[in-house]
Amino acid sequence: MLTIPELAKHRRVEKPVFPPAFEKHLLKALKKMSKKATNPELKQGFLDHHAETEVHVERLETVFEIIGKRAKGKTCDAIVGITAEADEIIEEVEDDEVRDAGIIGAAQAAEHYEISRYGTLKAWAEQMGLDDVVPILEQT
Repeated sequence: MLTIPELAKHRRVEKPVFPPAFEKHLLKALKKMSKKATNPELKQGFLDHHAETEVHVERLETVFEIIGKRAKGKTCDAIVGITAEADEIIEEVEDDEVRDAGIIGAAQAAEHYEISRYGTLKAWAEQMGLDDVVPILEQT
């Protein structure tokens, strides 16, 4: 039976922290989606989410400092796939409203994935007794 640290290592994470690579990839995708969205409120929503994601990256850097590790990340295949869906929609859909709707769907998928990852990481941090990390992950 795997322990939480063994599970974290199996998932290629030495400690229960969310690789900054995920959030940095998301930053690029949000910028692209904000440029390609045609609805002004949607554009602003992506810009707001971009600003929030920059704060997430700062929090993750703090988490890495707390656990004494360098803030390096690995490519997150899941978020790459989710944002690739948005890219396809942006490139293939000509109607503005339909493209906006498709981008929203891809952005929701990314948000749900992000929520599930942070919930998992928070649970792992609790199990591993990383009490200084838990409140930071809860903020996100």
